[in-house]
Amino acid sequence: MDLRLNDKTALITASSGGIGMAIAKRIAAEGATTIINARSTSSVEKAINEIQKELPDAKLVGLVADNGTAEGIATTTDEHPNVDILINNLGIFEPVDFFDLTDDQWNEIFEINVMSGVRLARHYLKRMLDQNSGRIVFISSESAIVPSPEMAHYAMTKTAQLTLSRSLAQLTQGTNVTVNSVLPGSTATPGVQKFVGDLFPDEEYESAEKRFMAENRPTSLIQRLIDPDEIASLVAFVSSPLASAINGAALRSDGGIVPTIA
Repeated sequence: MDLRLNDKTALITASSGGIGMAIAKRIAAEGATTIINARSTSSVEKAINEIQKELPDAKLVGLVADNGTAEGIATTTDEHPNVDILINNLGIFEPVDFFDLTDDQWNEIFEINVMSGVRLARHYLKRMLDQNSGRIVFISSESAIVPSPEMAHYAMTKTAQLTLSRSLAQLTQGTNVTVNSVLPGSTATPGVQKFVGDLFPDEEYESAEKRFMAENRPTSLIQRLIDPDEIASLVAFVSSPLASAINGAALRSDGGIVPTIA
């Protein structure tokens, strides 16, 4: 399927690894000029080299900026004042007992997971509306709907992304701009795989993953971690002109973890 992204420019925050890298690779494969973002030059260069091994003709642009800060956002918008597609992928997570969470930890995760998207959307959405075209996608999580007690602060930010996304979508009424959220389930990123391995340190990883799904994610219908490429395919489609009727939606790619019909 041709997603018609050849003439588009896409910014994917935190795209040097994990889901962000998979999204960048998928969108680049569709011909879009793809901005690869990380906080260090070495991370950006490594990601670009990795993508170009698979996609030698990919149109890739490096962006060194910490989009979890206002200063980093200023760098991003100065270097790239206009984009056609914004994927708010930047996010951190850490399992911490609720009673051990400090105010600083609550503030930090809100600043990175929520305010990065707020600041970028504040800049890019206005320009998209002016040109009457554009796509914004927030990478949320199934935790936005089914929060886990070991990551209350993370779940709070993911729910906030859903309300933010829907609020911004309301501003696009009658235009060719869309704003949506994608909700991955537990995905096989390096961070999640380490988390699973740390939970069951005495088991081989394959066994640890099966046990994690059975004990910690029992409602999953696929009973495995999701491949980042599976998330990327949905995000790429939602970012394309073919998805013009999808707006203000929270789209689950969660392996059936959320036990609802809607």
